[in-house]
Amino acid sequence: MKIIKWKYLTVYITPLVVIFSLLKTNYWSYFALFFIFMIIPLLELFTNKNDYNLSKIEEEIAAKDSLYDWVLYGLVPLQYGILIFFLFQVSSDNYDTATKIGWTTAYGIACGVLGINAAHELGHRNTNKERTMSKMLLLTSLYMHFYIEHNRGHHQNVATNEDPASSKLGETVYAFYIRSIFKGWLSAWRLEANRLKIVKKSFWSSQNQMLGFQIVQLLLLLLIFGIFGLSTMVYFLAGAFIGILLLETVNYIEHYGLRRNKKGERYERTLPIHSWNSNHPIGRLLLLELSRHSDHHYIASRKYQLLRHHEESPQMPTGYPGMMLLSFVPPLWFYIMHDQLQKFTIRTE
Repeated sequence: MKIIKWKYLTVYITPLVVIFSLLKTNYWSYFALFFIFMIIPLLELFTNKNDYNLSKIEEEIAAKDSLYDWVLYGLVPLQYGILIFFLFQVSSDNYDTATKIGWTTAYGIACGVLGINAAHELGHRNTNKERTMSKMLLLTSLYMHFYIEHNRGHHQNVATNEDPASSKLGETVYAFYIRSIFKGWLSAWRLEANRLKIVKKSFWSSQNQMLGFQIVQLLLLLLIFGIFGLSTMVYFLAGAFIGILLLETVNYIEHYGLRRNKKGERYERTLPIHSWNSNHPIGRLLLLELSRHSDHHYIASRKYQLLRHHEESPQMPTGYPGMMLLSFVPPLWFYIMHDQLQKFTIRTE
């Protein structure tokens, strides 16, 4: 089968939709929200799953092709362009509050679907250039601690009660937001303090990344306030918070109710059975294969274009956008997902 590498350019549909929303007024300013949470879920309901894996030769070719990297890199300046355009739009006195709220939802979608998602992929890369780009993207959502907590905390503790980002059986997404956001932030401080202790550096050292992240984020807020004023800063904070909630909703659906067994003092190795997977092709492309999450946690260093389907991993009944919508209605979420968990348990026994 020929590798269709250009398909990943579809990731640029989301920023185009966001820009369209930022150019429009009234109800059209909400088009990005409608597109992600209405059009995409409906399309995925009628789209067949694609569980095809690249062959070994195809993987070797894809791993060496720089196009996949440049698709990812291009999202960084695009996200900053969206940020600047958004700030100029909401700072104008020529538009009503309802339109500005619509633009804020569009910016929030850019943060959650575009910025944080691309930052997640770049944060797992090995070069300083790529890791710096990851932090730059996280800055646009004021969520830079995710770089530390996700890579050094979540991936080590995933599918255990020690991980704030692994949702518990019977836990609503709303309760999860509070636990994951605050405990994840505190965990990042602890992880960085432990790292500094190992390398024998002071907590107040310039090498404390968490301190640096807080300062950079505060400077961005002050810059926005100084140039655009208080109301624009409030709209920016609201948009960034929407992006954060989108990320945490994804965290919620990715590991709901799944737990690793403990063997003595240690947990078993993270396997494909410890993350929910989705092979719905539209979501896979728009999210750079994030929905093949089982393989991502199995081998975290694997680049997005190489992620595989595992037959043994639990499968979501629809794609990520649809599952996120479902999580907002806890009784319906529990009804469907507990049934999925029971079927998965029976299948793996």
